[in-house]
Amino acid sequence: MSKRHLFQSADGLVAKALRGIVAYNPSLGLDETNRVVFDTAYDKSNVSIVSGGGSGHEPAWSGYVGQNLLAASVGGDIFASPSTKQILSAIERVPSSKGTILVITNYTGDCLHFGLAREKAIAKGHKCRMIICGDDVSVGRKGSLVGRRGLAGQLGVLKAIGGAAGAGGSLDEVYDLGVAFSQQMVSIAATLDHCHVPGRAEHATLDSDVLEIGTGPHNEPGYKKLTPVPSAADLVKQILTYCLDEKDPQRGYVHFAPGDETILLVSNFGGMSHLEMGALVDELLEQLAKDWKIEPVRVVCGFLETSLNAPAFSVTVANVTAAAANCSYSADDIKSFFDARTNTYWESMTGSQAVRRSRDEQFVQPPATEPRKIIEEEKDLRIDPATLDGMLRGACNELIDAEPDLTRWDTVMGDGDCGETLKTGATSLIAALDSKKLAAKGSIFEVLQELEEIVEGKMGGTLGGILGIFFVSMRNALEDNLALAKSDGLPKLWAKAVKTALENLGRYTPAKVGDRTVMDTLIPFSEGLLSGSFADGVEAAIKGAELTRTLTPRLGRATYVGEDSSRVLPPDPGAWGAMVAIRGLQLGL
Repeated sequence: MSKRHLFQSADGLVAKALRGIVAYNPSLGLDETNRVVFDTAYDKSNVSIVSGGGSGHEPAWSGYVGQNLLAASVGGDIFASPSTKQILSAIERVPSSKGTILVITNYTGDCLHFGLAREKAIAKGHKCRMIICGDDVSVGRKGSLVGRRGLAGQLGVLKAIGGAAGAGGSLDEVYDLGVAFSQQMVSIAATLDHCHVPGRAEHATLDSDVLEIGTGPHNEPGYKKLTPVPSAADLVKQILTYCLDEKDPQRGYVHFAPGDETILLVSNFGGMSHLEMGALVDELLEQLAKDWKIEPVRVVCGFLETSLNAPAFSVTVANVTAAAANCSYSADDIKSFFDARTNTYWESMTGSQAVRRSRDEQFVQPPATEPRKIIEEEKDLRIDPATLDGMLRGACNELIDAEPDLTRWDTVMGDGDCGETLKTGATSLIAALDSKKLAAKGSIFEVLQELEEIVEGKMGGTLGGILGIFFVSMRNALEDNLALAKSDGLPKLWAKAVKTALENLGRYTPAKVGDRTVMDTLIPFSEGLLSGSFADGVEAAIKGAELTRTLTPRLGRATYVGEDSSRVLPPDPGAWGAMVAIRGLQLGL
């Protein structure tokens, strides 16, 4: 959990946030005093939907005001219900000839203030109803007087009834749909740590080996602490068991019959990366299909209802078929309401799902690999197989041993991927030596072909690109100048090939000696080989790599690191990695 904030105090932060949030949609209006965001273009002949709650859950709820969703939202202080006066102001901003529905999550402050606002609205002549959404299964039946608390499942309710209202549904129809949908949801949250509220000194935290399951969106403690932290797959298994095990007397809230159509909502509480959320959705879909025979007809993932910067998430499964059985709309109707386009933040998380394909159809096989060029024996370059195997293993083992240092140095000056990239290449080449007997013929060209495939298929980043061009160019140069091996000897052929490869590489990168890149090793290595001695090339490569400790970066991500004369620079990771590999070749002789 990060304790750092751009705004150091919560004073005035909510109002300022709302002023910024409404900027993305010119049709939105803001009553800053009452923290009401409303749609100035809403259709008064449709049922108006109003929702809200404490701030800190953005984009809930101000981000959902617009066509086919909310007519208005109202926000309280951070994690605190808005007042009755604020809520009544929101209702009066969006009067409807059919009526207004207030939709809230099941928290005491929200229930009291929205309930009182509803009574006052009715007294003023408004037709007003209220839906309280409670979907959290971690709050079991036993000992709970207030029922299940609300999580992000409420957003599914809002989208369904927002679409129904936009389609012209009556107050009864839209209300009955909302109630039916809200009763067919199961949700639970898990957190790696609690959020941090700007301006507050004290916060609950979790140790690094603890994860909580059954947490709320306001820093509430979880239902259960898990230590050690389970794997992602094990955590998902527990989450789905809590949600879907109908035999659990405490949490079997919703029945899912074979063939029932469902919707999956996965809400990022604010501090999870998109990368991990994507992987989480995949794991959820895999286990839903395999263990529960459930394949959702709609999948929503993103910042549905957040908790400031909490590294946490919630999972909701809603039974559309069961909801349809308890209202006047069919399952197809509900899906069409869910798909109805909006001009709100909702669109960033749902994409277009009206026409779905199975996951098997979405996952395709890569194009067939082109067959390798057959190397004719008389046009091959071969050395003693045992020598070749030893040199390659020597280079790979040196790179694997150097990975921790390379990664540490690259983290200081770059993005931290250099060590892992080179280790991936090294382990892949060792695997080819073992499984394919790559060095058995002593063929240099077969080794270079394998290296090209490894680099192109498994080694990304700048270094992978440089090495890919280098190996292809070197193989071509060896093939074009093979006669040199007979006329001038093998060292001269290698010197020519490496020099040609570097010249070709110069078409794609301006890097030269002194720029603090891998070229600070490769160029001196090439120049050293001109003497006809491999040892001279290795010595030059080592000196070039060592020299990078004194150089200022002029290319690559390291150039973005601020200058600090007191900083003692490590060697360039790319240059050092190349040197380690070259030195390893020599050690393997």
